Amino acid sequence: MSSEMIDLILDDAAEKMDAAVTHARREFSGVRTGRASSALVEKLPVEAYGVEMRLQEIASFSVPEARQLLITPHDPANLGAIEKAIQTSQLGLSPSNDGRTIRLIFPPLTEERRRELVRVVRGMAEEAKNRIRGVRRHARKELEDLVKEGGISEDEIRRAEERLDAITHEHEQKIADAEKHKEEELLEV
Repeated sequence: MSSEMIDLILDDAAEKMDAAVTHARREFSGVRTGRASSALVEKLPVEAYGVEMRLQEIASFSVPEARQLLITPHDPANLGAIEKAIQTSQLGLSPSNDGRTIRLIFPPLTEERRRELVRVVRGMAEEAKNRIRGVRRHARKELEDLVKEGGISEDEIRRAEERLDAITHEHEQKIADAEKHKEEELLEV
């Protein structure tokens, strides 16, 4: 019984840490690298049909060239709303509207902007690591509660905490690897 409870706590913690890593990777993909990517705009809120929707729900994307993104609304009536959403998004992109599609040209990033984006990515990575540490704190508290309830020895808890630390370190390393990959991508000229 006691080892089953410990396994449940550790499995739950690992699952939540996996979610934090996935979330961080998704956030990293939204950071502009100078190459066209729909990840940068697909979550933009757009006022369509009287409701706020994500751009990915009302349009499709294609990348005809490395620095160009083509956005085709499913309903041409939303073209103006999409264009307005991009202009107010502070992405630094100027949409070009041909009446059927919106074309975004991604200018090459300056060295200063690249360094700034690296700082943003580092901040995102630190937030993700903090989420992972929060999951670890919560799991530790649950393990301590098991000791208070009785039936579990201090040795079992110590081993469980060591496993929890190993799981935490593994997930922090995944964040660090994703961060390093994104930084290399940003600094690539």
